[in-house]
Amino acid sequence: DDLTPRATASFAVAAVVACEDTRRTGRLLHHLGVRAPKLVRLDDHTELDVAPGLLDRVRSGDVVAVASDAGMPGLSDPGARLAALALDAGLRVEVVPGPFAAAVALVGSGLLDPSGRFCFEGFLPRKGSARASRLAELAGERRTVVLYEAPHRLARTLADLRDTVGGDRRVSLCRELTKLHEETWRGTIDAAIRRCDEVDPRGEYVVVVEGAAPPPDVDDDSLVAALRSELAAGATRRDAAARVADRFGVAPNRVKRLLTDR
Repeated sequence: DDLTPRATASFAVAAVVACEDTRRTGRLLHHLGVRAPKLVRLDDHTELDVAPGLLDRVRSGDVVAVASDAGMPGLSDPGARLAALALDAGLRVEVVPGPFAAAVALVGSGLLDPSGRFCFEGFLPRKGSARASRLAELAGERRTVVLYEAPHRLARTLADLRDTVGGDRRVSLCRELTKLHEETWRGTIDAAIRRCDEVDPRGEYVVVVEGAAPPPDVDDDSLVAALRSELAAGATRRDAAARVADRFGVAPNRVKRLLTDR
């Protein structure tokens, strides 16, 4: 029922609906009172394979609709590559607004920065240096962070977040948003880990993480002293400024100005 009349009308005129699960989408169309057109499976594994045939249908004058099981097609769901290929081919792409779990979770978390700024990370890399690098970037992220996670990986992701940003950082776990069994839990990362031990995670999760606190104010004398220490140790002026800015969490231009002024 979260779908708009415009979305229902778009399904009704489509000759083909490309979707992650044909059975689930078939039930959705039945619920909407739409006579099911041809349903084609479109997921991460099949998107590039079925794209040429779908684009040919559009060229012939057919309307091709794209649906995901939940959320917004193209945002951590299949559809973005198909849309890009269609646009590159000069075909019309019309985006019909629909449920977007990240926005629902963000507003309902109570953790949105007063400025309204946030970053959407989607799914983290599953392993290796790519995952470690992304987590390290989040440690100092001042904006509210929105992540997606599967239930069987939630505990590991929370543990990694604890190791990276600290267990006392506030978090919101939002389960099955815009679906039948939606649920939102709020607390610290440490408490979220304990909850995962007590209650088996089920369904798809949106994890909203509080942004990092702003660094404490640093006076110019402290920065100058740190610069002198770096220079005395043999660092170039450029490297000294970069290291001091990173250490104190201040703007690099401020440190460079101190180098010039003194």
